[in-house]
Amino acid sequence: MDDNSTNLSGATDARSASERLNQRCFCLTLDREKLFDALDREVGDPAFSATFIRSRPHLFSNTPVFLAKSDTDVMLRIVRAIEAAARLPGYRAAALSWAPPIARHDFGPLGVFMGYDFHLSADGPKLIEVNTNAGGAFLNALLVKAQRACCTEVEFALNRSDAGEFEAAVLRMFAREWALQGRSGKPRRIAIVDERPEEQYLYPEFMLAKRFFHKHGIEAVIADAAGLRYDDGSLSFDGQPIDLVYNRCVDFAFDDPAHDALRRAYLGGAAVVTPNPRIHALYADKRNLALLSDRASLQAWGLGLDMLADLAAGVPRTVPVTAENAPSLWAARKTLFFKPYGGHGGKAVYRGDKLTKGVWATIAQGGYVAQDFAAPSERTITLDGLPEIRKTDVRLYVHEGRVLLTAARLYQGQTTNFRTPGGGFAPVFVN
Repeated sequence: MDDNSTNLSGATDARSASERLNQRCFCLTLDREKLFDALDREVGDPAFSATFIRSRPHLFSNTPVFLAKSDTDVMLRIVRAIEAAARLPGYRAAALSWAPPIARHDFGPLGVFMGYDFHLSADGPKLIEVNTNAGGAFLNALLVKAQRACCTEVEFALNRSDAGEFEAAVLRMFAREWALQGRSGKPRRIAIVDERPEEQYLYPEFMLAKRFFHKHGIEAVIADAAGLRYDDGSLSFDGQPIDLVYNRCVDFAFDDPAHDALRRAYLGGAAVVTPNPRIHALYADKRNLALLSDRASLQAWGLGLDMLADLAAGVPRTVPVTAENAPSLWAARKTLFFKPYGGHGGKAVYRGDKLTKGVWATIAQGGYVAQDFAAPSERTITLDGLPEIRKTDVRLYVHEGRVLLTAARLYQGQTTNFRTPGGGFAPVFVN
């Protein structure tokens, strides 16, 4: 047997082992009280978990997800191929051709916490989407540390976890974003910015991020984007200057009039904003999935053959919905998934086999892409002593092609929603 056959055989064996564990291992590895204590200590508030976490019972799953290392390697190759494609002038011209004008400004940053979401199919990982303000990393880093090694497989996986390097990697990431915009030293004050942040489901994570920056000697505030001010070339919040914005807004182009101060500060280079409109336009607009699954265009733009092969295998074919192709897409709808160009959080997405004609009438007007359906893998859990099936997706949190953390989400329905009993964020154990 040659080396390549041996490698393929080993990858297949590892995937089979992961699949068996995901179907037959009913270990409940999460020590919730340990997690709550860790969260309280991290934030410095003994009432933090009681106030913000216990009221979100489906934020964390009790059950881990097992993943073959060969699959994590494939996912990372796909990520690096995407990032290489996004540096090509031809790709950039195509992606920016439908982007808002604000996306044409390049101040240097690459985007913190890039999120690459995958489903694990029988023939390998499939990229579902890219997110530029992917949430959950700070929460997942603590989740890994609150796991019990209830069996040999879990103990082995915990020893290989990337969570131990998380803090140092995140600190380097923000320092790098700061330097990429030509800044020296470090920011004095960071604003963690969203729309009405205290109303967001992941508000607890904002508090963890704030504490993280404080721990490393950087002042931080959680700010409503509408409360920012831009005067005399300076961005501020509550009268205090802001040097860097950790942007969690889903107003990706800062179009909302309430976000005018953030928009003007960004365009004026008054603050480092990460992620920003340009990064969203190059990576997270769903139309870019059509570019990434167009082998002929990628080859013409100069992407290498190995990376072409990785994207061909890992990015499901995607096309924008137009008046011309709408009839054929309707006919093939049972094999497709439909997503709005600028969608986020699984909103307004539809499985083709569940489409009504009324919804289709809206999709057919445009503003959507059709993606070949890639079924999620499954994890068997126990609820009240009985086995139940949950769907699984895997997210890589990435910066500059390096993985900061790997996490999974368990759910029911079409998309993740943190409303599923037994669902929520889950640690990934690599075997």
